Amino acid sequence: MMAPTKGHTVMPMLRSLLAALVVLALCGLGTARVPSESHLAPAVSHLPRFTVRGGAPDAALLARDPARSPRDTYRSTGPGIRYADRFRAGSVTKSFVAAVVLQLAGEGRLRLTDPVERFLPGLVRGHGNDGRRITLRALLSHTSGLYDYTDDATARPLSALAAVRTATAHRPVAAVGTYAYSNTDYALLGLVVGRVTGHPYATEIRRRLIGPLRLTGTSLPGSRTSLPAPHGRAYSRAPGGRLTDVTELDPRSAGAAGELISTLADLNRFYAALLDGRLLKPAQLAALLDTTATRGVYGLGIYPERLPCGVTVWGHNGRIAGSYVRTAATRDGRHTLTFRVDTDTLTGADGLEAGLLEAEFCPG
Repeated sequence: MMAPTKGHTVMPMLRSLLAALVVLALCGLGTARVPSESHLAPAVSHLPRFTVRGGAPDAALLARDPARSPRDTYRSTGPGIRYADRFRAGSVTKSFVAAVVLQLAGEGRLRLTDPVERFLPGLVRGHGNDGRRITLRALLSHTSGLYDYTDDATARPLSALAAVRTATAHRPVAAVGTYAYSNTDYALLGLVVGRVTGHPYATEIRRRLIGPLRLTGTSLPGSRTSLPAPHGRAYSRAPGGRLTDVTELDPRSAGAAGELISTLADLNRFYAALLDGRLLKPAQLAALLDTTATRGVYGLGIYPERLPCGVTVWGHNGRIAGSYVRTAATRDGRHTLTFRVDTDTLTGADGLEAGLLEAEFCPG
């Protein structure tokens, strides 16, 4: 549920090339069709082999670029990650929630200029917080100024209401209209979706996005602590440097800000559909990509990253215990890349991400 890496200077492309990739064993992967590995995306050469005791962490990527090849490119660094694995996607959840809110706006059931107070009267009050001054657009773009409830180490809220109450027990971290990434924004948006539709946000995501796009590996677990099969393991680094298995966890504290479970292929498919206009009407698609309020840092549940070659890609990252994932796509949604690592504590992850994106999307 961490903030996106956008906003940091893109690090130089990794210099070390892949020494040897372990070709993925194809048995036991369920019914998913594994794409051919005969075509290699440029990013493959920047996917290093990790040598950590215990078989972790591992990394994998899936790229789709019809201009280069009709077939997807998939590679992993070892058997700890498989093509069809389900994994926790963290803050990628925000793009799904934003898509639902924008669809509701397109249906005239809410307006982005509506204040939070209209839907959740009295909830955002106290300690300088005022839901009458915070619009839905401000929540979507992280310009509400609200304290991020995940920053309170003394609290572990297991519901959206508890998360918001944790946040409003603190003063705002910024003035309304100032960009400050906050998971509280999306906890509130999940509640708004429920108030507008009469259904939990998870139900609306399934009905509007997961079902129509046939995202068969994507789910919202609610209180389920286990991952659906097939899945690998997830690791986090404990104090002292030892990797700990955190595959099972209670996702309720993440909620609408980060509970999503998905696959590499599903995330590529979702972001392609989000950007190519299949999910949103033109006015809402324009709103999704409008970064004016954040001075280019963040749109509405999605953010741009300008690469050193001048190409801009759109997407989101996600970090939750045991998992880091990043999806990026060209503006038209035709060229996509999702990569993931089975730990949230990989040293040099920012450099790895920068190298992968530049290698994949920069010509030549």
